Amino acid sequence: MPPTSPRPSGLRTRLRALVREIGKFSAVGSIAFAIDLLIYNLLLNTGSETLTAKTISTIVATTLAFFGNRYWTWRHGDHTHLARQYTTFFVLNAIGLGIALACLAISHYVLGDIWPALRSQAADNVAGLLVGTALGTIFRFWSYRKFVFRAADVPPRDPAYSPPSP
Repeated sequence: MPPTSPRPSGLRTRLRALVREIGKFSAVGSIAFAIDLLIYNLLLNTGSETLTAKTISTIVATTLAFFGNRYWTWRHGDHTHLARQYTTFFVLNAIGLGIALACLAISHYVLGDIWPALRSQAADNVAGLLVGTALGTIFRFWSYRKFVFRAADVPPRDPAYSPPSP
């Protein structure tokens, strides 16, 4: 009789599920970012005005991210009101953008008054793109999980776990 592997602990199972969620969330976000960049540049190259191009590319990318997260990252979540979820997703996405903008503004305008080197393009990229995007992404993951794609009442079974046979 082959030895049975011990049942994974609750914490280990939850951590494994969280790592899977983060991976899926990151993949969806990366694809949405690439789509945003592609559409934005295509629109600019066809003569669109800068803000119009960015608005269109952001709406398309955010919509793609919504559906990717809804039907893949958190497919087992509670999906009762599409319009409510979509609206909440957009609002939380805007807050995430606000976090990135706040990091950039604090670095450039507040700290830049004290240390002029923080008004450089490199410092702006670090503050806005690295720090701001990282903090905004952490906020988005937490808030989407908590407010948009809440867990369903019955958690799905871990497909990697099979109970030991008697």
